[in-house]
Parts: sequence; C-alpha cells; structure tokens
Amino acid sequence: MKNILLLCGGGGSEHDISLRSADYIYNELESLKLYNVFKVEIKHNGDRVDQNGLLCELRKAGELYYPSTDKTHTLDFAIPCIHGPPGENGIIQSIFELMHLPYLGCTPEPSQTCFNKVTTKLWLDTLGIPNTPYIYLSDESSESMSNALSFFDEHQDIYVKAASQGSSVGCYHVVNKDDVTKVITDAFKFSDYVLIEKTITARELEVSAYNYNNEIKVTVPGEIICPDGFYDFDQKYSSESKTQTDIEAKNLSPDTIKSIREFSKKAFKGLKLRHLSRIDFFYTPQGDIYLNEINTFPGMTPISMFPKMMENDGTKFSLFLKSIIEEST
Repeated sequence: MKNILLLCGGGGSEHDISLRSADYIYNELESLKLYNVFKVEIKHNGDRVDQNGLLCELRKAGELYYPSTDKTHTLDFAIPCIHGPPGENGIIQSIFELMHLPYLGCTPEPSQTCFNKVTTKLWLDTLGIPNTPYIYLSDESSESMSNALSFFDEHQDIYVKAASQGSSVGCYHVVNKDDVTKVITDAFKFSDYVLIEKTITARELEVSAYNYNNEIKVTVPGEIICPDGFYDFDQKYSSESKTQTDIEAKNLSPDTIKSIREFSKKAFKGLKLRHLSRIDFFYTPQGDIYLNEINTFPGMTPISMFPKMMENDGTKFSLFLKSIIEEST
C-alpha cells in the first residue's frame, strides 16, 4: 500500500478551514482502502502532529519520521491541503519539488501566480480573458493613494483586496470616498500588494476544472447566492451563514455556459494549472462574463462547491484522487 501524506493546518488565517477540508479528503481516501494515509497537521506553533496525536517530522528525502518510536515511513504522494499561505502560494509545492515527492495540485509557479490576485489579472489580460476593471498598488505613497482616489471617483463603488490572501481575508467593500485611504492601509496589513476593483453587480458563478482520463474537464457552472451581497469569510464558513448554493446555476443560456467553460479551459491551459482548480466568474444582467479569480486548492468542506460540482459532473471525488495518485507514482 502506498503511503500518502495529507498535510493540513499551517497556522494561517484559514487553518481551521484546512482541517475541515482534510477530514473530507481523509475520509474519501480511506473509503478506497488502497492507501496508508498519514494526516499531518502543522500546528500554530510549528509542530507536526498526525491523526493519532503523535509528533512527527517531514524529512527532505520524502520521509515521515516519528521521534518517539524512531520509525520512518517513505512517502509516495502528498496532498497539500492548506488553504492560504503556505499551501496555495507555491511554498509547500517547492518543498515537495526539492524532495522529489509527487503531490496533488499545481506546481509552484502557477500556484504563486494564481494566489496573487494582481498577477492573476495580468495573466488573464494577456490571455484575452475578460476580468473586472482594476488598478493595483505596491505601496502607500501619496501617488498610490491619489491613483486609488481617482479610481474611486471614476467608479464610485469599489472593492479593495489584499492581493495574496484567500477566503476574502483582507477584502473590503467601499462606497464612501472618505474610507478609501484607511481601507487600503488595512489591506496592506495582509499583503505586499493591494488590488482595487470596480464593483460588479452580477451573479456569482463558479466551475470545477480538473484533469481526469487525460482531459481537462469543466463542470457546468454552479452559483453562490449571497443575500447580504458580500461573500465574505463568515458567509463562506459560518454555521449562521444565509448564503445558498446551486450546484447547477439556473436560467443560463447554452451560449453562456459554453463561454464560461471555454474561458475556464483557456485559463487552465494558459496558466499551466494542474489536477484541480475552482474558477469563479461574474455574470452581469447585461450578459457580460468576467473571470473573477482562480483557486488552485479549493475548499473541500461538507458545504464546499468544488467536490459537489465534480460529483454532479459524474466524477466521484475518491476516484479522481485515485487517478491522480496512480498517474503520479
């Protein structure tokens, strides 16, 4: 039986969400009865602890070592189930590359590119994929603040986002010009770059894009229906969230679905994505489609859309994992 490392936690803002995703993936792997799965949590203090509460160490040769028993397990494959840094920004992927340990998900460069909302937009522009009007800031200089205020004057309704965070961490909706400077300062606490976008009144659609049977598969779009208008961290994960989801978005024309799938596949290929990604879109009442962002390791909690859309597409998540593991080892 192959030894699979399921790495989770990480100590960041999405630590607890990572644990919930890891539980889902662990159960899916266990249902196959094909692998020895080591679910290892990186604690807030940096300790590595497995599902039995035992301290362990990840060694550079692709081994899992237990100091208490002096046992070493050679790993065959890794699943970096860490939302946000260091799991989605290329750091963990680079470590696995140095270990020559095969792993699930994108390689370091596209992971880093997609985790930074600014670089994602620059790539989308180059690929000719429509996305929302924006500017970005690399500092809090008077020139940057002036540009931000001018952008607000032009659009009157904006989002200010920390460029390198997930799950709407460091993301602010601004409709009052007096709030712009303060919100930018707050966003810079989470990231070295800040993205400012025009607010788009639109439906929020998303697809699961993934490799299976030697092809890129893109599901029909699902929809996030958020009554409060801002799909923030609490709306995504709180038990009190009023947000609803449709695995298949209603009342979309065949042409709209075709365009979203084509943009998704173009982004998947052009950005060199691998194995899995959730790709999010805005769809306006005027029929405009904008690619909003790409999540290279989407949430896998019981309420997460990615595995639900995949299963609705006819692919069992456990068999998807098996196919990637077997192709990679």
